[in-house]
Amino acid sequence: MMPMTLPVPIEFRLPENWLPAAPPDGVDVSGVAFAAVRPHPDADFTANITVAGEVPPPAVTLRELADESAQRLREAAGAVVVAHRREVGSADALALTQRLTFSGVVGHTLHDLVQSQVFLTFADVLDPHRRAVIRLTLTATAAQYDEVLEDFQDFVRTVRPDTGAGTDTGPGAGTGA
Repeated sequence: MMPMTLPVPIEFRLPENWLPAAPPDGVDVSGVAFAAVRPHPDADFTANITVAGEVPPPAVTLRELADESAQRLREAAGAVVVAHRREVGSADALALTQRLTFSGVVGHTLHDLVQSQVFLTFADVLDPHRRAVIRLTLTATAAQYDEVLEDFQDFVRTVRPDTGAGTDTGPGAGTGA
């Protein structure tokens, strides 16, 4: 499967102990531009971070995109609970976070999973009147979630438009587009 290209170039820094990787087995990777894994599985499930993006129609809200994302997960995994959802930021830099809980089979084992999604808006580089939305996703077992959540939050804080200045030199720098 070919990785997608993000609608806006971004840069970020992966947390320590996370490795860029092909999307893990069992993870729906349609539309994923980048994936990273934490090489310390919990019960044979590898926590992962994925990055995807799109330029939605102007009338589509972040809440609608979050609903669509939860629905796609329901189609793949069955019952999905939106455990938390919150819009943050300003009109110029709106973001939405949501936490989803569900069960999924990886290998031959059923896992209770948690997925945190962050939807960030950026001006489209080709047309500043359009907005691009970047979706950052952490998926982990329920048992491992608290252990990796801080890493994901640190990762989210490093995501920004790639200006081409080349100032970020850490793991994952400049690899997002």
